Amino acid sequence: MRFRMTTDETKRTPCEVYTRVMWYLRPVSQYNIWKKSEFYSRKYFSENKVDNSWFVRKYFNSNNK
Repeated sequence: MRFRMTTDETKRTPCEVYTRVMWYLRPVSQYNIWKKSEFYSRKYFSENKVDNSWFVRKYFNSNNK
């Protein structure tokens, strides 16, 4: 049996997006329009994009031998 995706909007479930504000989670849907704009334009840090591999090879690998 194959699974078929439907495009019927009545069967879709809305997904609530939460973000951490200070020490608690808050739904983005409760933000005002300016805060929502700021939230969706954020750039997230990704560790694999950082180019510090030369530093790790030079200082950590040689000291651990």
